[in-house]
Amino acid sequence: MEIFKFGGASVKDADGVRNVLKVLETTGNAKKIIVVSAMGKTTNALEIVVADYLAGMPYRTSLHEVREYHHKILLDLFENKEAGIHSKISSFFNELENFLSHNKSTKYDFVYDQVVCYGELISTTIVSEFLKNMNIPNQWLDARNLVKTDSTYRDAQVQWEETQEEIVRSVAQNSLSVTQGFIGADSNNFTTTLGREGSDYTAAIFAYCLNATSVTIWKDVPGVLNGDPRVFENTVLLNQISYEEAIELAFYGASVIHPKTLQPLQRKEIPLYVRSFLHPEKEGTAVSKGQTLLPHMPCFIVKKNQVMISLSALDFSFMVEENISEIFNLFHKYQMKVDLIQNSAISFSVCVDNKFNNLEKLINHLKARFKVEYMTGVSLYTIRHFDDSAIKSLEKDKEVLLKQVARNTVQIVTKS
Repeated sequence: MEIFKFGGASVKDADGVRNVLKVLETTGNAKKIIVVSAMGKTTNALEIVVADYLAGMPYRTSLHEVREYHHKILLDLFENKEAGIHSKISSFFNELENFLSHNKSTKYDFVYDQVVCYGELISTTIVSEFLKNMNIPNQWLDARNLVKTDSTYRDAQVQWEETQEEIVRSVAQNSLSVTQGFIGADSNNFTTTLGREGSDYTAAIFAYCLNATSVTIWKDVPGVLNGDPRVFENTVLLNQISYEEAIELAFYGASVIHPKTLQPLQRKEIPLYVRSFLHPEKEGTAVSKGQTLLPHMPCFIVKKNQVMISLSALDFSFMVEENISEIFNLFHKYQMKVDLIQNSAISFSVCVDNKFNNLEKLINHLKARFKVEYMTGVSLYTIRHFDDSAIKSLEKDKEVLLKQVARNTVQIVTKS
């Protein structure tokens, strides 16, 4: 089987959904699973619903905007007489409103997962029904019945054995199936999510469990570039990347491939292709065993809105293993992802991602034991396979706060 993943940008409107059909006409539609994200910026819109709901503010206005966005796409794709699809989408919104009306939990992560999942459920239903309407039969699968996880809401861990059993049992391997990225369910059948951009990971999960021949991520870029074209100028397409190099790029924050996606694929040597849904005839980038990087050149990555924290002992003693161990336990407790570390005899600096908004709690805890200085809103730049020219071009007109050079990688923290 082949696994195709279509992100939100590829199905942001009716023309995007029609383009999915064009891609399938170019590549064939037999023995495939299509993993689809929420349409456009739906996840962001549903996050606003969650925020309004938990703040006790009127949330129905923001929810109505989500409904109207999808209603417009439905009217463009389907005739009004096709009441079945309209009824299915209305049922999802009714389920969502029912949850918000009866839910008693005030835990953000739990509420988040129960709400944002509807973006994927709705998008895949629209895609599935449109393909059927265009005489391409397919099986719609609820990923929550297949991808089994623990109960770490917003960052769930896959229960692999149970997941593989469910996927192998449920997927018709000789036909076309449509399912959701990003979502799963725990042992209590509450919805969980795999982390933002987790649809790539979902594609890898299905590939691993079904021993797929390949995974293709369809994007609005030609493939994996040596930098985000929205940030860096004169970017170049990378034709080939090894699993190891792709994992390094993902670790440092390259947005084209989700960090978790590559590990299950590497274990079974399943190749990953990143291709343009605008030009499905072009090959894009292959991620597989072999050539590290082709062509070999500097690769640029930026992570914005980071936090730089500098610590030193209150009594000016050395920052030794005991101190550092304590600090990392706190990072783990407050769910802080550490992206850079630098230490000297009496100081310890890190750049972290405040993904779960626990910075204030962390800083208060650290202040009990250390002298703490921190700066929010910094940018972390990483250059893989750097040269002097690449560093100079990056540092130009920027205030550098911290710089760390290793054999293949340089990382630079700057004021945004």
